[in-house]
Amino acid sequence: MPRYIYLHGFASAPSSRKAQFFRQHFEDKGIDLAVPALDEGVFSSLTIGGQLKVVEREAAGASDVVLIGSSLGGYLAALYAARNPQQVTRAVLLAPAFCFPRRWREEMGEDKLREWRERGSIDMFHHGAKAPLPMGYQLIAEAASYEDYPDLVQPSLLLHGTADTVVPAKYSEEFVKRHPATSHVILLTSGHELTDVMDILWNETARFLEL
Repeated sequence: MPRYIYLHGFASAPSSRKAQFFRQHFEDKGIDLAVPALDEGVFSSLTIGGQLKVVEREAAGASDVVLIGSSLGGYLAALYAARNPQQVTRAVLLAPAFCFPRRWREEMGEDKLREWRERGSIDMFHHGAKAPLPMGYQLIAEAASYEDYPDLVQPSLLLHGTADTVVPAKYSEEFVKRHPATSHVILLTSGHELTDVMDILWNETARFLEL
């Protein structure tokens, strides 16, 4: 049986609503779904590379890994799958945050980025902690070394809300254009969180993974 791993989004946690929803549905089918804490409990020192190491440890020893990722977790799933094509066999990406490094720089602007760099950290709301927590500048500095659209060659299902203003659906559509033979996007009438269409998320995921 494959090892199934769920990757939560930025400033989120294994206790998130979607993570627990998927974990319960997998459990109902007698399947264990791993949901690691990608920040390892230290949000302030988060990096893309650090999160990929968490995924690597979780997947260690498995020859068949299926990744499910939400938002930044979807981007991480694509990055890891692209770097491990012999290990990861399928991926489900929920509103994946493609172009993460570039979009953050564009949306924040040079003044805010300069302030962040000079201060060393800025406060960001953490949904798991339900409070603002400091986030170090190393996140955006290190993220610049990663590609906008990972070359994920495995079969992949993308689910994205048409009203998503955090990561517009056009990014998933662009990814599918780059990988037409292996990827498919389903657009849903929803926003970034997708919490109002979770039954659809599960049904499409279960169908894609042949559960």
